Amino acid sequence: MRYCCRRRKSSNLIKADARFLPFALLRRRYLCLQPQLEVNMQNGSIIRRNRKRHSDIWQFRWWEKTSEGKRIYRRREIGTVDQIPDLEAARKAACLLVPELNASRVRSGPTSMTVAQLCSHFDQRELCLGNTWRSYSTKQIYKVYLRRWIVPRWAEHLLSDIRTIEVELWLRSLSIARSTCAKMRNVMSVLFNHALRYEFFDRNPIRLVRQSAKRRSIRAKKISGE
Repeated sequence: MRYCCRRRKSSNLIKADARFLPFALLRRRYLCLQPQLEVNMQNGSIIRRNRKRHSDIWQFRWWEKTSEGKRIYRRREIGTVDQIPDLEAARKAACLLVPELNASRVRSGPTSMTVAQLCSHFDQRELCLGNTWRSYSTKQIYKVYLRRWIVPRWAEHLLSDIRTIEVELWLRSLSIARSTCAKMRNVMSVLFNHALRYEFFDRNPIRLVRQSAKRRSIRAKKISGE
């Protein structure tokens, strides 16, 4: 994601007739004249907003279009400079914030998110090093299943296009162990539970997928002769 930086120069706020101006106008001029760091991103911009009595904050700003075609200016606080020390960390935090902002628009039409986008959000939120809900080995196993099997097969499919029977037939057609197919089914179910938790989608089509973990055939035991 390309971005560029530009700094706004600060100037003196207090003038000879400043005491005759309303407080709200003085405060607005003060905020506008404070030195700020703004980073243009593809889907918006990041700005560092200075505050007089508290730590500076990072804000993500963007424009939205309504159903009538009107553009509305939006902004969301990412965090303070104590929580996010540098610009690169603020940019990464904004990248994580974009799917959640899109989710509010997706709720009215949840069919616009693809499985690849959901996998990306799941990887950033649940499989990152900062998330201690799952062990490191479990995170690596999830990443292998997503990268090797789920994403190549279902990446371009919309969440609304995923059908229980289609997933079930796909798992049966794979020439791999049934235990592996069962684990893959569980990972896909966890993925859609993640979509439910963040309100990206309203159901879990994997919940009714039938997949056994038993072996296809039992190996015969060899009895060695004396």
